[in-house]
Amino acid sequence: MRRLLPCALFLAAVACRSSTLPTAMSDAEFWALTESLSEPAGAFAISDNLVSNEPRVAENVRWLQARGGVYVGVGPEQNFSYIAKLRPAAAFVIDIRRENRNLHLLYKALFEMSDDRAGFVSLLFSRVRPAGLEAGSSASEIFDRYAAAAPSANVRDLTASLVRERLVKAHGFALTADDLAWIDRALDAFLKDGPAIQFWSSGAVTTDVPGPSYRALMSARDLTGQTRSFLADEASFRFVKSLQARNLIVPVVGDFAGPAAIRRVGDYVRARGDVIRAFYGSNVGVYLTTRQTRAYCANLSTLPVSDDAWFVESDGVRSFAAKLRTCGT
Repeated sequence: MRRLLPCALFLAAVACRSSTLPTAMSDAEFWALTESLSEPAGAFAISDNLVSNEPRVAENVRWLQARGGVYVGVGPEQNFSYIAKLRPAAAFVIDIRRENRNLHLLYKALFEMSDDRAGFVSLLFSRVRPAGLEAGSSASEIFDRYAAAAPSANVRDLTASLVRERLVKAHGFALTADDLAWIDRALDAFLKDGPAIQFWSSGAVTTDVPGPSYRALMSARDLTGQTRSFLADEASFRFVKSLQARNLIVPVVGDFAGPAAIRRVGDYVRARGDVIRAFYGSNVGVYLTTRQTRAYCANLSTLPVSDDAWFVESDGVRSFAAKLRTCGT
């Protein structure tokens, strides 16, 4: 009798045929999943982390190929650029801060409310959409125009109202008053600083060396001259928008060195006969103690990954297997 290979051993180009990952989730299923996978929230005192501070995202994305399967990541908007390139069937974003979960719920609403990239940027930064931006406009063109646009309190107030309406009433998510207040705070920050917002714009720590702005991150080019962000073209934006509309980008509150969140995500993927094909760990490791690093590495070792899975960090891309071999060293 021919022995059937598990999905993790299939070639990257071959779909995991036994996968029972949903092609869409109901609002109730989505909310139950984000709640059941999460751990108690922790803190990150350095910054509100509304924006990535990693200028190599475009170059990292260059080395990835679309593979399907499942994506797992951490942090704010850079995940969308990785997701847009990898084309996963589902994605999970794990972060120690409940605020990051709320930020991703804000993003979810904005994706769902926007017809195109220019409309998305209008809502995110509370600017009236400039005339002349079309589907073929580059990310640089879009952000050049919005950088010159004045902030609009009217756009901000209308956006905040529509976001609450969508998340609480349309989706039925059980957000607390604190959750909604933090979403308002995020919108205020994007309004105030506009496309120039960057990692150090809010938080307990200040620096004389600013990080890259949102504008710079979205229009950054890799070493071949290609723009690689999720706002580089309409196809990339629409792929992320489609996952959001089907409730397939799931934000999870969890510590990478904690006892449950990473393992629960792995258990969920394994139970549905699928595999993780990319894990984005950012630079989380630099914030961990030796004990926490051991726990983090142990968590990674439990995940159902494909043999060719990538591990993406802030400074480069390597195989997941290579990460495990050197994890903690």
